[in-house]
Amino acid sequence: MSAPFRLRQPLHLLAVGFGLGLAPRAPGTFGTLAALPLLVLLLPAGWFVYLVATLLASLVGVWICQRAAEDAGVHDHPAIVWDEIAGFLVAAFPLSLGVGWIHPWVDLAILFALFRFFDAVKPGPIRWLDRNLHGGLGIMADDLAAGLATALLWWASLALFAAPAV
Repeated sequence: MSAPFRLRQPLHLLAVGFGLGLAPRAPGTFGTLAALPLLVLLLPAGWFVYLVATLLASLVGVWICQRAAEDAGVHDHPAIVWDEIAGFLVAAFPLSLGVGWIHPWVDLAILFALFRFFDAVKPGPIRWLDRNLHGGLGIMADDLAAGLATALLWWASLALFAAPAV
């Protein structure tokens, strides 16, 4: 599938995750990696700045994904990965609160794997969102839900299995 994206156009550059979404295999996984520099910048800023940036990425993402899909002529073109970027920001929100298990980089890797699982498998409500919502909102909603499922599973796992502080 050809990718009619012009990387010199800022909207397209953002939509394809600074080019990572153009990977020939697993563009969603590569696109999720585009969120890592944002995380490195946002995590030290504190949870409130992180939350505002995540909300902004999500809201603006509806427009970015809608316009990029229209330009490409394909709803949810595989190269459009802004939804993965915003979804992973949601998934990693617990880290902005300092809620981790092992080491920040290990925690990030675990969250990455969980997010990719929920995004690829699309269990239950995530699949419903993917199939029933359209346009930019439809492109974004399932990834935001995958991010939320990841964050909730992270918190539940900590509550159930983390050793109490001594």
